[in-house]
Amino acid sequence: MIDTSANLVISKSNEVFLKINTEPHIEYELRDHFKFEVPNAKFMPQYRGRNWNGEIHLYDMRSKQIYVGLLDKIVSFCDNYGYTYKFEDNKFYGTPFEENNNISMEGVKDYMYSICSHTPRKYQIEGVYGALKHNRKLLISPTASGKSLMIYSLVRYYVDRGEKILLVVPTTSLVEQMYKDFLDYGWDAESYCHKIYSGKEKSNEAPVTITTWQSVYKLERSFFEDYGCIIGDEAHLFKSKSLIQIMTKLHHAKYRFGFTGTLDGTQTHKWVLEGLFGPSYKVTRTDELMRQGHLSQLDIQCLVLKHPPQTFETYNDEIEYLISHEQRNRFIKNLALDLKGNTLILFARVEAHGAILYDEINKNKGDNRKVFFVHGGVDADEREQVREITEKENNAIIVASYGTFSTGINIKKLHNVIFASPSKSRIRNLQSIG
Repeated sequence: MIDTSANLVISKSNEVFLKINTEPHIEYELRDHFKFEVPNAKFMPQYRGRNWNGEIHLYDMRSKQIYVGLLDKIVSFCDNYGYTYKFEDNKFYGTPFEENNNISMEGVKDYMYSICSHTPRKYQIEGVYGALKHNRKLLISPTASGKSLMIYSLVRYYVDRGEKILLVVPTTSLVEQMYKDFLDYGWDAESYCHKIYSGKEKSNEAPVTITTWQSVYKLERSFFEDYGCIIGDEAHLFKSKSLIQIMTKLHHAKYRFGFTGTLDGTQTHKWVLEGLFGPSYKVTRTDELMRQGHLSQLDIQCLVLKHPPQTFETYNDEIEYLISHEQRNRFIKNLALDLKGNTLILFARVEAHGAILYDEINKNKGDNRKVFFVHGGVDADEREQVREITEKENNAIIVASYGTFSTGINIKKLHNVIFASPSKSRIRNLQSIG
């Protein structure tokens, strides 16, 4: 039975999905409004086999559901097309739109000053205020803007309120880094936090669980039942099916916050993330941080090496040619050894490229110069030691794979970055520079 007092009646099915009761013709409009073509869909087997038209529909006409985080977009849709809407209360999950009037900017500022040994910046306070005020947000904040301090403030607030928190990060290095940051901010993280990654016990007893998504996405729904708050760091990696799986299993988690420095530019990506976490909010910009002196000024130099003309069958053949080219690798080695300060060299393939560069640099370095080799096979504790040693050195060289050191890793004393392997990923390149 459809309520005729409004064109759309919107209620929460749970903390993941809204249910929209409306007339069939409006359902079709909703389906088409929240529809996207997947970039490069025409190259996918499902599209070529004519099993799929290359489109994603965020509004499901069968279940009449759509992600809760898209509520503001649904309201805009109604305003644009002249439809009326009303919110219906759910006795377990409340109304679709909630705002906490007891949260004030001054209160958040005082709270952040009281729990942290570092002085929070104005934009960090504003970001945390917006998140606490609305219970869900996708916070877009560049690398090195102090995302971990904002995450820490949210974690402390919800721990004080008795909520259990799941903090999901993309790599094992970031689990350790986040834990160390919490200690650095003056919190007894050991008593409150449990870390899960590669073989660690999958317990959810502690108030805060810091984990990689790979460790938990296959776990039963019962593991996620008790969590009231989910925080996703580097949320741009949350678009794969496994991460959507985690978010939908957390159907009781009222408080949802995603942090990212980079979105991939496609609207699909942004709307899926906003659906899972909440409306996006740009905390600050890289150029603003540079202007204020929080970030070092960038000097990007593109070194063009000329090769004799050659044709390649595939992209992979071209990459093989480049990374196995002796003169090119010699040039990278000499460049790394000549640069003053700490240098990070990023590569894509461990045996085919990384190991060769490491051996070459190691053979030719001076006696007092430290050279480290970091890849997926190096365990998290060792990676963390490399990061800490580098912060005390002035001329160390780290030869690291993109997978381990391109996202979210924060080395304060890093003077040079060399991209030794080509990368087509816009996000990976921006993250690495950040």
